Amino acid sequence: MKRPVTYLFVPGNRPERFDKAARAMPDAVILDLEDAVHPDSKPAAREAVAHWHGATPAGGVRRYLRINAAATPEFATDMAWLAALPSPQRCDGVVLPKAESPQQVAHLARWLEHWQPQAGLVAIIETARGLAAVEAIAAVPGVTRLAFGSLDFSLDIGCEEMPEAFLHARSRIVVASRVAGLPAPVDGVTPDFADIDTVRADAIHARRLGFGAKLCIHPVQVAPVRDTFMPDAGKLAWAQRVLVAAERSHAVQVDGKMVDLPLIEQAQRVLRAAAA
Repeated sequence: MKRPVTYLFVPGNRPERFDKAARAMPDAVILDLEDAVHPDSKPAAREAVAHWHGATPAGGVRRYLRINAAATPEFATDMAWLAALPSPQRCDGVVLPKAESPQQVAHLARWLEHWQPQAGLVAIIETARGLAAVEAIAAVPGVTRLAFGSLDFSLDIGCEEMPEAFLHARSRIVVASRVAGLPAPVDGVTPDFADIDTVRADAIHARRLGFGAKLCIHPVQVAPVRDTFMPDAGKLAWAQRVLVAAERSHAVQVDGKMVDLPLIEQAQRVLRAAAA
């Protein structure tokens, strides 16, 4: 099964949006119990998510649950709620926000292994402490992917929400994922969901830095994000020309440029991504 490219958030206290999110056909729906839900609404959100989760067949779209951060009082409540959740086999993953401590992440990973062995664990790096420990967090057994929470990160360190301010954090998350043998990480959300050009530009920027997916906050973002992360026709044609030329040598000219083994392997990766 291919790795998700589009993760679509849905507030847990808006059950009327659950089916709509699934019909948008993201690679995964994230039912959110954290930032999108006011503290007074969290009990109702858990009830709504549990009802939809238990009553709805697994279907085609993968479902993830974003619980509250480990350092909050709500975390223990979420864990007890998860333990009682109907049909745990339908949960494809748990998203942990504000991951800062490898010990906390490891504790959750061990718990998930017993609760639902097939569930992935996505750790969101969105604070300075989380970034300082990102290599250790990525190396925790059971962590299946890292994500970047750019909005909370900018709030935590007091920077502007602009690409250059996030460059160090994004690059470090990408490198930590690679060193730990994880899939390319998931980039943060684009708040201006109505501006599709901005959504697409943000996705292009993330892809160029080495990210392999993106968090979405509205169904209209799903298609442009997916299209951005998938190889386009020009890239596919280039990859095919490279592999045809490489049948004769590992150092050839393609389109007037020298191509050697690293670019040949890149062409192979492009075709594998298209096949997936």
